[in-house]
Amino acid sequence: MKAQSPAEGILKSNEWGLAMAYEVACTCHDSDHNHNVWIEAEDDGEITVVIYTTTMSPFWSLSRWRQMWQLLTKGYVKSEVAISMTQQQALNYAETLKQSIKDIKTLQAKKNGNS
Repeated sequence: MKAQSPAEGILKSNEWGLAMAYEVACTCHDSDHNHNVWIEAEDDGEITVVIYTTTMSPFWSLSRWRQMWQLLTKGYVKSEVAISMTQQQALNYAETLKQSIKDIKTLQAKKNGNS
C-alpha cells in the first residue's frame, strides 16, 4: 500500500508562508470528530505540529452538575477525542506530515537565503 496524492481523508485547507493546515476526516462522517492539523515553522527554526479537535465530555456517565462540581473541585473535566481512519487514510496522514515538514524546511531555507 502506498500513500496517495490527492490523499483519501486528508484535505489541505490552506497554506501561509511557513505554515500549512490540513483537515483529517473521521470515517464516521461526523465533522465534530475531524482533526485540524497545522504544521508550521517557529521563529527559532523548529517545526511544530499542532492538532486541534473538538472534545466531548462523557455526558452519558455524568450529570452536568457533577461535571461542574468536578471542574470546581479538581480544576478540570475529563473529555475524550476520537478519530477513526482507514488503513489508507492513516498512511496518507503519516505521509502528509512527513512531506509538509520537508516542504516547510525547504521554504524556510529559501526564506533565509540558504537555497
